[in-house]
Amino acid sequence: MVAHLLRLKLTLLRNGLRRSPWQLVGMAIAALYALGVVATLIIALVLLRNASPVTAHTAVVLGGSAAVLGWGVIPVVASATDMTLDPARFTTFAIPRRQMLAGLALGGLIGIPGLATVVVALSTVVTWSRGVLPALAALVGACLGVMTCIVLAKVVTTATASLAASRRFKDISAIAFMVPLVLLGPIVAGVGRGISASTGFLPEFAGTLSWTPLGAPWALGGDIASGRPGQAVVKLLVSVAVLGALAWCWNLLLERALVTPPYAGAGKRRGGRLGLFGVLPATPAGAVMARSLTYWLRDPRYSGSLVVIPLLPVVLAFQGAQTGSYGSLAFLAPVSAFILAWSISADVSYDNTAFALHLATGVRGAADRLGRALACMTFALPVVLVFSTGYAAFTRNWSALPGQLGFSLGILFTGLGLSSVVSARYTVTVPLPGDSPFKKPPGNVGQTLAVQFIGMLVLMVLVLPEAALLVVQAATGNVMFGWLNLAVGTLLGLGLFLAGVRLGGRWLDARGPELLAQVTVNR
Repeated sequence: MVAHLLRLKLTLLRNGLRRSPWQLVGMAIAALYALGVVATLIIALVLLRNASPVTAHTAVVLGGSAAVLGWGVIPVVASATDMTLDPARFTTFAIPRRQMLAGLALGGLIGIPGLATVVVALSTVVTWSRGVLPALAALVGACLGVMTCIVLAKVVTTATASLAASRRFKDISAIAFMVPLVLLGPIVAGVGRGISASTGFLPEFAGTLSWTPLGAPWALGGDIASGRPGQAVVKLLVSVAVLGALAWCWNLLLERALVTPPYAGAGKRRGGRLGLFGVLPATPAGAVMARSLTYWLRDPRYSGSLVVIPLLPVVLAFQGAQTGSYGSLAFLAPVSAFILAWSISADVSYDNTAFALHLATGVRGAADRLGRALACMTFALPVVLVFSTGYAAFTRNWSALPGQLGFSLGILFTGLGLSSVVSARYTVTVPLPGDSPFKKPPGNVGQTLAVQFIGMLVLMVLVLPEAALLVVQAATGNVMFGWLNLAVGTLLGLGLFLAGVRLGGRWLDARGPELLAQVTVNR
C-alpha cells in the first residue's frame, strides 16, 4: 500500500507534466532554480569541512533549525499548495492508518522542496566527514531532521485543515504571506547586518537551539566531532522522542480527518443588498465594473496587488538608504502603474468557469473590457497621482512632476488597453477561485511566461514616446518637454486604451466560447 501511494504521487506528477510540453518547461525552470540554490548550499557545506568545529556546528544547526521552522510555518500561510495526496480524498478507502502514514510521509519527499531538503541534509555528512563516527552521526541526524520536517508539515496541514478550508482564513493568510515576500530584501539585509554585528552570539544561540526539537538532530555530528558523545546521545533521544510525538499527533489528526473531513460550505448570507451593483450605473459596463471591483476587494488573487503597492515605497526607500541616493523612488509611480495595469491581463483566466456568466447574459465584448479596465483604474489612477506628486514633494523638484506624471499615466492607460487585448486572446494558468494565490495548478507554465514576457515587451515599445520625452527633459532640463510628455502620455495613452478596449472586445465576441473551453480545462 505504501508503494501504491508513492506510485500514485509519481503518476499525478507525471500526468501533470504530460498535459503540455510547456508544463514540462516550467517544471524544468523551477528545477534549475532549485538546483542553483541547492548547489550553493552544498558547496557551503563542503567548504565547512575545513572550518573549525564550532563554526561548522553553528552553521549546520542554524540552517537545519531554519529548515524545520520553514516546513512548519509555510504550510499554514500557503495552505493547500500541494494537495495531490490530501487525506480527505481517501475517506472512502479502507487503508490502514499506519500504511497511510508511511505512504503520505514518503510522498512528501517527492517534489522539488522534498528532494532539495534531502540532498542538502545529506550534504552535512560531508561537513562532518572528519571521522567515521561523526559522519555516521551526521547521517542519522540528517535522516531524523528530514523526517521531522516532513511529519511536522503534515501535522500542521492536517491540524489546520478545517481552518484552511475557511475562505476567510485563506484570504487573510495569503495576503499576509505577501508582506514578508515583498519586504524580503530589507528583511534579509537587516538580518545580515544583525548577524555580522553579533557573530560572537551565534555559537551560543546555536548551542541553545541544539537542545530544542528544531536543532537537536542537526547537532549530532558536531557533538561527536567535538568529543561530546554524552550530549549527542541525549540529543538523539530528544530527536527520536520529538519525531515519535509528531507521528502520534499526526496519527490522531489523520484519524479525525478521515472520519470528519473539513467542509468548506457556504456560510450565512444576507440577501437584499446589491452592494456595488446598486451604486454603479445600471449598464453592462457598470455591472462588469461592479463585479470586478467586488473581486478586487474580496479575492486575494486580486487584492494581493493592492497589498504590494503600499510596500513598494518601503522597498525603494530602503534601497535608497543603502546607496545614499533616493533616485530609485522616481520609479515608484511608473512601476506601480505597470503592476496594476498588467494585473488584469489574466482576468478571464481568473474568472474560470464564472466567465460563462458573461457569455450567457450576452454582454458585448467592449462593455466587458471597459468595465474590467475601469474597475482597475479606480485604484490605479489615484495611486499614480499620489506617488508622482509625493515624489515631487519629497525631492522638491516640482519641475519634474509633469514629465513623470505623463510617463506614468502613459504606462497606466496603455497597459490597461494592452491587458484588455491580451486577456481576450490568451488564457494562462492561474490559481483557481477560492485557492491560495500561491497554488499553481498544472497547465501551460511555459506559455504563461511567454505571453507575459512578450506582452511586457510590447508595452515597453508602446510607451517609447513618453520614455523618450522623459529622457530628453532629464538631459536638457527644459520643463516644456515635461508638459509635452504629460499631454502625450494622457492623449496617446487614452487613445491606445480605447483602441485596446475595442480590439479586445472584438476578439472576446469572436472567441468567447473558445476562451470558456480553455479556462474550463484548468478545473
